[in-house]
Amino acid sequence: MSDFHQSGVITTFHRLGTRYDLGEVERDLTEYARQRPLALILPCLASEMERPALKSIVTHLSKVRYVSQIVVGLDHADRAEFSHARRFFGRLPQEVRILWRDGTRLRRLAELMRDNDVSVGGPGKGSCMWLATGLVLADNRCKVIALHDCDIATYDRELLARLVFPLLNPSMDYIFCKGYYARVSDRLYGRVTRLMLTPLIRALQKILGRDIDLLNFLDGFRYPLAGEFSMTTDLARINRIPADWGLEIGVLCEMFRNVTIRRICQVDLANTYEHKHQSLSAEDTTRGLAKMSLDIAKSLFRNLATEGIVLSEAHFTTLAVRYLRSAQDAVKQYEDDAAHNSLPFDRHDELRAVAAFTKAIRMAAEDYLRDPLGIPLISNWNRVTSALPDFYSQLKDAVDRDNADH
Repeated sequence: MSDFHQSGVITTFHRLGTRYDLGEVERDLTEYARQRPLALILPCLASEMERPALKSIVTHLSKVRYVSQIVVGLDHADRAEFSHARRFFGRLPQEVRILWRDGTRLRRLAELMRDNDVSVGGPGKGSCMWLATGLVLADNRCKVIALHDCDIATYDRELLARLVFPLLNPSMDYIFCKGYYARVSDRLYGRVTRLMLTPLIRALQKILGRDIDLLNFLDGFRYPLAGEFSMTTDLARINRIPADWGLEIGVLCEMFRNVTIRRICQVDLANTYEHKHQSLSAEDTTRGLAKMSLDIAKSLFRNLATEGIVLSEAHFTTLAVRYLRSAQDAVKQYEDDAAHNSLPFDRHDELRAVAAFTKAIRMAAEDYLRDPLGIPLISNWNRVTSALPDFYSQLKDAVDRDNADH
């Protein structure tokens, strides 16, 4: 049995005991969803349709009856792969629509938004999720949106039930739920959270003080870089998010600005969680975990600036030293934890990751000092409909015509 200690400022729902009855929970969710219809967004690369993980996810989702609508945000797909996606997801019993990012109609809409000074971001999960959210809002039928990745090798439909329960249950009062899980199987994973983000946040707290509300908020999440969350559609209309690897941290910072903390929760989704692992790419900050950590650090620095926190060259010089010490201390803690649980642990590899993250943080600081505004966030949907009042209908028409043509 896990603990049920409430730590930090975020309400936490744990996995307690063995009495959880998924069948009963799903029956309750089916009833709740009559009043609060649920849409599920699946950001999906075309290549993922060939992997066992997504095939298993579709099998599990075929047994879920409380989801009204599934929107698959399909990226990096040619016409043949889009047609394959229609067949691949077509066996699901829910209403399924494929949002083909690379199709002519969607590209034209992206150009229309750019021509009207609406920021849409580039290729990637952030802009794909954003467009899929826009399609759900255009239909105006669902009250709650959930999102999870398509590379979860250990997926079980219990994960989705736990993720949406706090928002669908009418006796609860949450409008945003973040998933978390232990990133451990044959060894400890989750290096970007363990060795980069958490030590960075705590180094910033040491330098800037413990009274920075945003840092305390972020530090309250068990796994802030998890890709699974649910939110109300009203909230989805007003959020602005990054289009790069800073997506997850950017979403949390938007929650900090837009939602009172008592309406935010996090939930333990799974006993085990295994997905596609990114390479470290220590020498190349344009890909892998090095790129991810660079984007996350830049997003964090810019969100601190929006809270009125002054970050100077002197701050960043001290931060690099403080972060490195915090991360090295974390390596020792995790090495001992692994030994206590008879898990293998490669200290050299962990320290290589710390070195790569240190380099990425220093590069992020240089980028921030050179251009504090950086790449603009994707516009929120209220901004889109203000600039283009009929855009929802155009988006819905484009997706429907794509799906009808194939």
